[in-house]
Amino acid sequence: MTDTSANIVLGDKKVEMPVKKGTIGPDVIDIGALYKNTGAFTYDPGFTSTAACESKITYIDGDNGVLLHRGYPIEQLAEHGDFLETCYLLLYGDLPTAAQKKDFDHRVTHHTMVHEQMNKFFSGFRRDAHPMAVMVGTVGALSAFYHDSTDITDPHQRMVASLRMIAKMPTIAAMAYKYHIGQPFVYPQNDLDYSTNFLRMCFAVPCEEYKVNPVLARAMDRIFILHADHEQNASTSTVRLAGSSGANPFACIAAGIACLWGPAHGGANEAALNMLQEIGTVDKIPEYIARAKDKNDPFRLMGFGHRVYKNYDPRAKIMQKTTHEVLAELGHKDDPLLQVAMELEKIALTDPYFIEKKLYPNIDFYSGITLKAMGFPTTMFTVLFALARTVGWIAQWAEMIEDPQQRIGRPRQLYTGEPQRDYVPVSKR
Repeated sequence: MTDTSANIVLGDKKVEMPVKKGTIGPDVIDIGALYKNTGAFTYDPGFTSTAACESKITYIDGDNGVLLHRGYPIEQLAEHGDFLETCYLLLYGDLPTAAQKKDFDHRVTHHTMVHEQMNKFFSGFRRDAHPMAVMVGTVGALSAFYHDSTDITDPHQRMVASLRMIAKMPTIAAMAYKYHIGQPFVYPQNDLDYSTNFLRMCFAVPCEEYKVNPVLARAMDRIFILHADHEQNASTSTVRLAGSSGANPFACIAAGIACLWGPAHGGANEAALNMLQEIGTVDKIPEYIARAKDKNDPFRLMGFGHRVYKNYDPRAKIMQKTTHEVLAELGHKDDPLLQVAMELEKIALTDPYFIEKKLYPNIDFYSGITLKAMGFPTTMFTVLFALARTVGWIAQWAEMIEDPQQRIGRPRQLYTGEPQRDYVPVSKR
């Protein structure tokens, strides 16, 4: 809704811009007609002060540590629901009834198998290929295997593509892992829940029976919920930008995975784990704390602070509890990495330096330890992130496609290159 306006004065031109108000959150100045009326653009590197879309899916209040999915706090969803229930919520806007959830779970479960010819597709990668490289290639290739769900103008095909992506991503991720470690692929089982099925596909082998630990399955499910969506971050914005051109959903999700692969986005938990391993023991923490405070030292504490959250990351509290549950179940209560992590957390929450700079522990601080304890190598951490975030990408993509105001993305620039000049023949240069 719009009920106020902002005035922009540029030279002798004064332009009135409408101010839009969301349900919650800051007001937004609509500058859509700025160039038309003034001949000038805004300059906003990183789009940190620009709303590129209107959305009803996820809301973040970084100052107060709030994350809502369709209005529901992330803490409640992670504590009381499961991942597929969160998927339904993100896709359709409301929590499902018992009948709706049963139907949705059934439809996802019965789409988990991938086309058998994809087995041959995997063999085209080098045996030591990074799992994220495999993910980018195979997810992009889904459009070559599922032609019947690439017409984005057909609501039914959009729905089928959405379900396929959510259902097949665990299978593809597990295949990428198995290929990476040289083990045979494990097919999904329809009598298992989403997270249990995924863990079985990752860790079972044909030569013996494998039963998934329910504590680990619940932890995996919670990790998926905590990573399901996070508003207009870099990878989600990439999916929306790719989708604005009319690209098929599989190509758009592949673009999101490629963006997530960047260490500044999806690799933060791996970096946090590497940092804990570098510190090694609790007695070395003071040395590293001093280094972190030294502006002339390149060392940085990873897993603390967040670009959006200027308060305690609400996901970190849930992840901390999950980490303790997993390590206790696996007999790792005395894990040196956890001891280092807990002492660092204690310091971060009491040391004036950390409090002043609001360097609170974030979700990556805990998730790396948990995934390592569960048996995943660091090369798989971002793959698991992509698996979970797929539903958020799909929900955001579908919302964009159905938005009547949707236009192809076309950011502007501040050109600082050479002005126009005439071509000079090579003999006279």
